[in-house]
Amino acid sequence: MRLDTDLAGRLAVDELLWKDFNDICDCGGRLSGTESEKRAFALLRERVKAASPANSGRSIPVPYNGWRSQSATLRLQDGSFAACHPLVRTIATGKSGLTAEVIDLGRGTPEEFESHKAEINGRIVLVRHELMFAAGTIHRRRKYDMARANGALGFLIAGPLAGHVVAGSSGRDSGDGIPALGIAPETAAKLARRAAGFPTVTMTIETDEGPAETETLVYDYPGQTDEWVVLSAHVDGHDLAESAMDNGTGLASVLAVTRALSPHVTSFRRGLRVMFFSVEEWALTGSAQYVQGLSDAERAKIALNVNLDSVAGSPHLAALTSGFGGVERFLLGVAEVNGQNLRTVRPLMTNSDHANFAAGGIPAIRLVAGFDDPAAHLRVVLTPADTRDKVAQSELRQATLLTAALVAAACNADPAEAAKWRIRP
Repeated sequence: MRLDTDLAGRLAVDELLWKDFNDICDCGGRLSGTESEKRAFALLRERVKAASPANSGRSIPVPYNGWRSQSATLRLQDGSFAACHPLVRTIATGKSGLTAEVIDLGRGTPEEFESHKAEINGRIVLVRHELMFAAGTIHRRRKYDMARANGALGFLIAGPLAGHVVAGSSGRDSGDGIPALGIAPETAAKLARRAAGFPTVTMTIETDEGPAETETLVYDYPGQTDEWVVLSAHVDGHDLAESAMDNGTGLASVLAVTRALSPHVTSFRRGLRVMFFSVEEWALTGSAQYVQGLSDAERAKIALNVNLDSVAGSPHLAALTSGFGGVERFLLGVAEVNGQNLRTVRPLMTNSDHANFAAGGIPAIRLVAGFDDPAAHLRVVLTPADTRDKVAQSELRQATLLTAALVAAACNADPAEAAKWRIRP
């Protein structure tokens, strides 16, 4: 299970790893449907072709409900305007806007929604963004859904970083919804309830919606059998910054691992399937369509999905094992023999593309940095601070070396070992 010494040595000095990362960041935030996203796909094609000229890959069309914000404002009760950012796929308010009282539900737990259910109807709900990579975190989309279910007219979510708004998806696909904006923590403080009553704000959002299409890029490197290990990362991000940690780090790491392993896969037991998904930030749409399109037989041929999402920004790595406890001993063993520390986290977390593989019965992990670490740079993901300066080259290289070791070991594991990975205790 130890990564070949020559392979490890080449990865340790691969100068293209850092260049790829910076070039991906140069593409911009990569919001789906933008030129930034298209530039990133073109870059990935170029870099994979340079690594394996004979493999042109294939593109799977991904139709989705397109959305773009034209404008967004938040007017406070005193007439001033606060910075805000529309959540992806929020509905528009119309030019006159939505004026209503704001009820602050703090973190936005189910208990807080339950305790205030008699006061939510007809008001705008305010909640807090949470560290996404933590045990017990409550995802923004769940809070949005609870707000809607309780009759809220609108949704505000306050980010973690002073002076900065927060991005994210509302989780809405099409049809009904409520207007949703990300705001700064200072704005949230101004919206606290007073003895005189609830504060009032006016949300104004203009959007364009219509059919759109992006793609999933697939590169197959066959092994000696018809089984596969899927190595994946998502291309898209948000337009507040560079989407450097989320997910420039994962993309750069996948490119480096592909360069290192692709010449050797013909001697591996299983083939390597490299996949670049998009509209991940839009409720995991790209990977959902891919997995839903697989037959039962095709799903059975995928031994493991190793999904890289936000793998640097902290030196501490965790594997989210999606309920597949049978894979954990294998992962820990590979990490240990390669001199790396790895934490495994078993509960399914539907926060990246691995979740769709897991839902399809395919063993799937997400490698992520900074899990349960509120001091890690990952805390500023989805804010304007998700920039390349938050990533240490040593962290990115560490994650890449571990990924290469995990993928190579998974490709070569004997059938009895691979069968254990499908066990969900």
